[in-house]
Amino acid sequence: MSGKDPAIIVNFKVYSEIEGENALRLSKICDSIADETGANIIVCPPMVELSYVADQVNIPVYSQNVDPRKPGSGTGFTTPSLVKSAGAAGTLINHSEHKQPADDVGTCVQMSKDLGLDTCVCADTVEVAADLARFSPCFIAVEPPELIGGDVSVTTANPDIVRNTVEAVKSVDKGIRVLCGAGVKNGNDVRTAVDLGAEGVLLASGVTKASNPDAVIRDLIKFI
Repeated sequence: MSGKDPAIIVNFKVYSEIEGENALRLSKICDSIADETGANIIVCPPMVELSYVADQVNIPVYSQNVDPRKPGSGTGFTTPSLVKSAGAAGTLINHSEHKQPADDVGTCVQMSKDLGLDTCVCADTVEVAADLARFSPCFIAVEPPELIGGDVSVTTANPDIVRNTVEAVKSVDKGIRVLCGAGVKNGNDVRTAVDLGAEGVLLASGVTKASNPDAVIRDLIKFI
């Protein structure tokens, strides 16, 4: 499993700010800061840049998604095997912008585990997080979709969902590391998340759309 706690997973999504060489540029910033500080930073570049980025940084690189497919005919799908062969260390699964049925989530987790890939399963409610915990992914990240991409962190808007998710997930499998996301932007948000019991954060626009991502990342890790 990638790194120590707390984990900072940066999902690049498909923002225009990280197209082309910008995906590698941001990844290298994260890589440099992680090397300098020892912070556990994980990046999720655009799918088309996955192999390119994984080949040139030392920090863990995750895919943004996998499909429950084995190698073979499946045009346009991303198999766990392809992610592994691209050099990735893990993958997101069931992000609110790319949801899957629970059974497919379980298949994706198991197929990824069989290949030695870390798994970060996303959930939008405490109940969904508790249900998906039965598949024992490495991480479960709770992200209320109404706060994703916004200016108010989940740690401020709905701290109970973080506390309750930690309690619910740990009651199923104590080994799962619980993250929180949606609106996370700065070091205070990360510190509050950890104080609420989370073992890291999953964030996107706060870093990928920042005019000075180096400063933003350094601020995110300043209390950890």
